[in-house]
Amino acid sequence: MVEIRKVNPNDKAEIHRFIQFPYTLYRKDSYWVPPLAPELRNALEKNHPFFQHSFADFFLAIRDGSVVGQIAAMENTRANAFRDEKTAFFGFFEVIEDETVSKCLFDTVFEWAKTRGLNRVIGPRGLIGADSGGILVEGFDHRPALNVPYNLSYYDSFIMKSGLIKDTDHLSGYLPGNHVIPERIERIAKKIQQKRGYEIKSFSSKGEMRQWVPQVQQAHRKAFENTYTFYPPTDEEMESISNSIISVAHPSLIKLLLKNDEAIGFIFAYHDISPAIQKSKGRIWPFGWIQILLERRKNDWVNINGVGLLPEYQGLGGNAILYTAIDKSIKSFGFNHIDIVQVNETNFSSFHDMEAIGVQWYKRHRSYQRSL
Repeated sequence: MVEIRKVNPNDKAEIHRFIQFPYTLYRKDSYWVPPLAPELRNALEKNHPFFQHSFADFFLAIRDGSVVGQIAAMENTRANAFRDEKTAFFGFFEVIEDETVSKCLFDTVFEWAKTRGLNRVIGPRGLIGADSGGILVEGFDHRPALNVPYNLSYYDSFIMKSGLIKDTDHLSGYLPGNHVIPERIERIAKKIQQKRGYEIKSFSSKGEMRQWVPQVQQAHRKAFENTYTFYPPTDEEMESISNSIISVAHPSLIKLLLKNDEAIGFIFAYHDISPAIQKSKGRIWPFGWIQILLERRKNDWVNINGVGLLPEYQGLGGNAILYTAIDKSIKSFGFNHIDIVQVNETNFSSFHDMEAIGVQWYKRHRSYQRSL
């Protein structure tokens, strides 16, 4: 008999059980990277900026006194208002290899959504639109990039058997650190930069990065407003995103494309500190930051996660300028491996760009949907 129990945001014991269950589930899996414990705890205690405008509940599946699964049901009112929808999200899904438990968890989400007058469920998603999502369906023999989900191989089957169907896929790609940008792209970048008066903005300190946050936030919103998963984040959510990027990114691995001193595009890259998060078990304080700093000195993987151009500048060669600029910085660090993180399969422009550079797709994450 499976009992589904809603987590009380004021019950520290229940919150602890939700946080700890994946550690038990993945205890023998060397690829799984735990979420950052402070961020997950903020979500469970409903102290996250998401709860200033939206609603979510977290659920545990209990059998014989032990946790055997977990899931969250979310109603993002800003996303629904922006898209004129009545959609619920699911996320934070983890389960033992038992289809019955999985079905109980999803039935709980479906019923939760129906009682709120919602008519569709999609996911998995995070609380913020910029959070990486999806269920890993290809690439189980690779460690995930920073903040990108990793899961057990039976999840896809369990989700489909619970009544959901594929919504869309995101692919991640690999480049060796010694790859060479094709001469044609280098030539295009140089020509376009001179012809259109574009400039690359590089950074020398985190303080300098913070000065540009308002411009980057504005550019980010405009660049992604027509994408499938976009909704306007609040100022508090954008601040959370910015703080996360600045905390892990080396300044020289963030590039902006400028026109008349205004940001019209960007590309973000950062050291893959996932091994440090594994060692610290997702805990930043008091010693997690030491592991992260040590990992940044020796890690030979870099993640590229976040490339955008304002719509009016797309297709005009600015992407080539960004790629060549970040390539120079990556090579200066001596990285041996490059992970291009989660490109939507419907983003044909980015797919063409990546394949022209030589990217080999090697990980696939799937999102799902169901009409209620």
